[in-house]
Amino acid sequence: MRTPEADVDVTPALVRALLRDQHPDLATLPITPVTNGWDNALLSLGEDLCVRMPRRTAAAHLVLNEQRWLPEVATRVGVPVPAPLRVGRPGHGYPWSWSVNPWFPGRTAAEVGPSDRGALVAPLARFFSRLHTPAPPEAPENPVRGVPLRARHRRIVERLTGSTDPHAPALLDLWHTLVDTPAWEGPALWLHGDPHPANILVDDDAALAAVLDFGDLTSGDPATDLGTAWMTFEAPDRARFRAHLDDLGGVDEHTWIRARAWAVIYASVLTTSTADHPLLAAIGDHTTAQVLRGD
Repeated sequence: MRTPEADVDVTPALVRALLRDQHPDLATLPITPVTNGWDNALLSLGEDLCVRMPRRTAAAHLVLNEQRWLPEVATRVGVPVPAPLRVGRPGHGYPWSWSVNPWFPGRTAAEVGPSDRGALVAPLARFFSRLHTPAPPEAPENPVRGVPLRARHRRIVERLTGSTDPHAPALLDLWHTLVDTPAWEGPALWLHGDPHPANILVDDDAALAAVLDFGDLTSGDPATDLGTAWMTFEAPDRARFRAHLDDLGGVDEHTWIRARAWAVIYASVLTTSTADHPLLAAIGDHTTAQVLRGD
């Protein structure tokens, strides 16, 4: 499976036309395509800004969640996040809302070897501890994040059963041992929803610089985010990560087990859906190896 085709072709010419109409003070800045993700196109705008534009109908509503909630999230997490600075409207044939966000220099943690990510342990634990607070009832809904493990069971079994990845049978066996872990009984907490290392930005020293891509922002079980322990770290740093979380308020054993189950979910996606994205495929391979270790 490959990155979905775009429903709208996002080009620098389109962005410039929209800026001229809606934010003319920005319209003369250089515009450079950076990436086309599953859901959004990202283009740099001058040296300090970027434009984030949905590229698929199925994901167009996600930018609205970022526009509504990220400014509030940014006030408490203690880490730079791409809270929109300007909001864009449909125009010139482009049908959806879009955002002008701050541009953060750096590279993603996915571009750093897993054994060199130790500087992320403490700040990432603090980020999630500060993010995971009770969310209001009107927080964005997401049918595939923050939900009980059993709600994902059928799809995970289908995906892994149909996978040609040689580790799929072992992942499926592990999933069957984890899926009935007692569910989260606390309040629905704010969640990032997509905590893989390509959404974690680091500086030249591999220290945490920003947390990116809140398109899956939602509420529910914090284990959804804590799956990053297997996606981002190797065993020694994963143990340190949990120790920091415990110092900051504690993670009960069932939540930690569910976090490993969420890592299985992410591994199942990344090993079957990233044929044209080597960086994400590498995250999938790393996650698979870590969750199958047994620690």
